[in-house]
Amino acid sequence: MVAFGLAELVHGLFERVPSIFVALAQAVITLTPGEFVTRGIEALGTADIPVLVTSLVVGTLMVAALLGILSVRRPSVALLIVGILAVVAVAAAFAQPGVAAAATILTVIGALAAGCAVTSALTSAAGLAPGAEKSAPDSAAAGSVNDPDSPVVRSREAHSGRGTAVGRAGFLLLSGGAAAAGLAAVGVGRLLAGQNAPEAAAPKKLEIPDSAKPTSNKASGKAEEDGAKKPTVKHETLPPPDPEASLDVLGMLPLITPAKDFYLIDTVLQSPRIDVNTWKLSVKGAVENPVEFSYKDLLGMSTREADVTLSCVSNEVGGGLVSNGRWTGVLLSDVLKEAGVSREKITGASRQLVGRSVDGWTSGFKTDIALDGREALVAFGLNGSELPAKHGYPVRLVVPGLYGYVSATKWLTEIELTNWNFDAYWIQRTWTKDGPVKTQSRIDTVKDGDSLSAGTVQVGGVAWAPHRGISKVEVSTDDGSSWNEARLAKQLDDDSWRQYVYDWDASSASGDYTLQVRATDGDGDTQTGKLRPPHGGGGTDGATGYHTIQVSVA
Repeated sequence: MVAFGLAELVHGLFERVPSIFVALAQAVITLTPGEFVTRGIEALGTADIPVLVTSLVVGTLMVAALLGILSVRRPSVALLIVGILAVVAVAAAFAQPGVAAAATILTVIGALAAGCAVTSALTSAAGLAPGAEKSAPDSAAAGSVNDPDSPVVRSREAHSGRGTAVGRAGFLLLSGGAAAAGLAAVGVGRLLAGQNAPEAAAPKKLEIPDSAKPTSNKASGKAEEDGAKKPTVKHETLPPPDPEASLDVLGMLPLITPAKDFYLIDTVLQSPRIDVNTWKLSVKGAVENPVEFSYKDLLGMSTREADVTLSCVSNEVGGGLVSNGRWTGVLLSDVLKEAGVSREKITGASRQLVGRSVDGWTSGFKTDIALDGREALVAFGLNGSELPAKHGYPVRLVVPGLYGYVSATKWLTEIELTNWNFDAYWIQRTWTKDGPVKTQSRIDTVKDGDSLSAGTVQVGGVAWAPHRGISKVEVSTDDGSSWNEARLAKQLDDDSWRQYVYDWDASSASGDYTLQVRATDGDGDTQTGKLRPPHGGGGTDGATGYHTIQVSVA
C-alpha cells in the first residue's frame, strides 16, 4: 500500500508519470483473452470496471501479504518477486501515452524500495527479521512477559525462537499506521490528478476562428506548388432543432443528449491527457499523399454540424447505451481527399479505414463508407462545445450508421488505409467485422413494472436507424397480437433518433398488460421481433427483438 501510495502521489504531482495502478489495470484489460473479455462484459455490464478494480485491490493485498511472509522465511525469493513486479509495473506504465520514461522508472523503483523498507522495519519491530537474536526484555522496564495486554513486549512466539521488540497490539498499530499513510498518499495523489485532469474542467465553448489557416497540411502545400486554387472554406452550422422534432410528453428524453448524460463505454480506465498544441493526426497507409494535420489545420478547413445518434453494439434491447448529439467537425471525406483518396481509387490495399487512438485502440470499417455521401466526421465538438475528454478530446471519429466498436475512435491520432485482413480491437475479441446499426426502438415514458391509473396513457420513446431514418413506429398493448401506429415527431435527421408517442386508451379494463414497440426504417424494413443478445445466440453484431415491458392498470 505504501508503494502504491507513493507512486500515486508522484502521478498527482507530475502527470507524465502515469498512475501505476491504472496502468496495471489497463494491462489486464489489454492482455485478457478476447472471448473472456466479451463474456465478462455480457455478465457484468457497466459493472465490469468496478469489478476489475476491486479484484486488483484484493490481489494487491494478497501479493503484499505473500511478500511479507517471504521476506521473513525466504528473503531472496521476496526480493526476486519485487524485481519482477518492478519490471511489470514499468512495462505497464510505458504502454500509456506520453510517459516520461526516466521519471517513471525512478518512481517505480523508489516506491518499491519504500515499500520494502517499511516491510523490513515492521518485521524487525516484530522480531521476525532474518538474523534477529533472542532478546529477553526487562520485564520491569517494559512490562511483564506474561502480560497479554502489553502493546510492547512479547518475549517469543511459540513457533519462533526469535525475540520480539513489540507485542501484537504494537505491531498492529505500526502496520495500521503504514497502511493509513499509504492510503492517504493514494488519496492525495488521486485528488491532485483529478484537479489536473482534463475531465475536471467543463468543456470550453467551441470557437472556430474565420481566420484559421492550415499550418502543416502537406496537401495544401502541394496544391500551392501546382498552382491549384484553394477551395473556399465554409463553416456550416445548423439552426436550433425544429420544435416539431420534439414531443412534449412526460418521461420523454431530450432530443439532443447533454454531454454529461451521453452514454460512455471505454476500454480505458482514465482518459488520455493530450496537449492539443502538439497533437497531430496523420493519414497514412495505402494513400497517394500521406498527410499530417494539426488541430489548427482542422479548424482551418470547412467544418459542419451534424445531428448523429451513436449506439453501442453491447446495448441490450431497451438499453441505455445510445445517445443523440450535435457534432461539429470536418468531413472525413475531405480529410481523405487531402491524402489523395477517392472512391474510384479504392483498391484491395485500401479497402479498410482504420482509426487508431493515442492509446493504440483501433476500429476499422470499409473505406467506401467514408465516401458514400454520409456526414462521417473527424469531430472536435459536441453540442456546441469542445469534445469532453471522456468523449475523445481533441478529435474523434463519428460515422453515422455504424456501431461504435467499428468506427468511433476516440482520441484519434492516426487514420490508416489498409486491406481487409487487418482485425481491429473488438474484431480480435470475436465481434463481427461489419457493424451496421440495427433498427431499434425503446419505450421511455412507461417503465417495466409500473402500476398505471386507468385512462389515457402516453406510451412513447425513441426509435433509431442512423443513415436510414425512421418512417413508422408501432406499439402493441397485448403482447404483439395487434399493433397500433404511433404519432411521430418530425425527423430531425435521418442519422438521428426519432421520438414517437401512442395515446393508449387504458380505461376499458383493469389488469396486466404486455407493451411492445417496433420501428420501420426509411428503407421500409421493420425491425425483427426475434430476441437475441448483443453477442451470442446466433450473432455477434448487436441485439435484436422488441422492447417489451409489463405494466398493470387499476
